[in-house]
Amino acid sequence: MQQALLIAIILVALLALYFLLKGRPKAAPWQGHPTGGSYTPVPDGEPVRHWSDGGRFELEVVGESRYRDTIRALAGEHGEANADARHPALLLPDDANPYEDKAVAVFVSGSMVGYLAPKDALAFRQMLARHEIDGKPTSTDAAVRGGGTWEGKRLAYSVWLDVSLNG
Repeated sequence: MQQALLIAIILVALLALYFLLKGRPKAAPWQGHPTGGSYTPVPDGEPVRHWSDGGRFELEVVGESRYRDTIRALAGEHGEANADARHPALLLPDDANPYEDKAVAVFVSGSMVGYLAPKDALAFRQMLARHEIDGKPTSTDAAVRGGGTWEGKRLAYSVWLDVSLNG
């Protein structure tokens, strides 16, 4: 009997909590970026250094799905084969990023294409500090790869940078 009463009390409490939370007013959308768009810092100044890792292109850009139309255009025409389009890239420490405090934004041929992964961004910022160029824009070369077709569908693109985080 006591066990049934305890279960009933728990159910009533859970239902009350559900209706309390459900009835709360919705938070206003964050106003830090344009409606329907993604957060894009504006690059300023000329790059203070150009990085090169001898054409290895082993540092991948993340979050590029938000910029897929831009990246598709950067890939250019490549038919059914995979793209391997080369472009200049700008790396910009993004201290105003609301989601990641050590973010590094990546621009390819003047258009934003994503960010460095958090652990890569931290290593990149440490490398900037070693070279005494904290917070400054730097450049490198980028490769837009992928986009071949498989079973009649276009595969995703990715962006790779010619930067070694050990430099």
